[in-house]
Amino acid sequence: MAKKEVEKEKLRLRIKAYDNKLIDNSAKQIVEVAKRQDAEVIGPVPLPTEIHKYTVNRSTFIDKNSREQFELRVHKRLIDILNPNQAIIEALSRLNLPAGVDIEIKMV
Repeated sequence: MAKKEVEKEKLRLRIKAYDNKLIDNSAKQIVEVAKRQDAEVIGPVPLPTEIHKYTVNRSTFIDKNSREQFELRVHKRLIDILNPNQAIIEALSRLNLPAGVDIEIKMV
């Protein structure tokens, strides 16, 4: 007979921001809120940074060799909360995160 493993429910939070200090402070704030509710937390785990590079001509139609380059960095973090209860979910929804921080919550 095969043993049937009981998988733990977990709440997976993916956080995205353009500023690395802002995302680290937000992740720290989320972990503190979860620990206050006696939750088991895994993370924050840094995910690879997405880098979007753009090259633009400086002039409209003259001097093709003169260009400007810009890059946009999207920093990402992953936090897992094991066996979440309703109090943890409510505390996370009441959390006031700064502008520019995008959070995606998923039950896994």
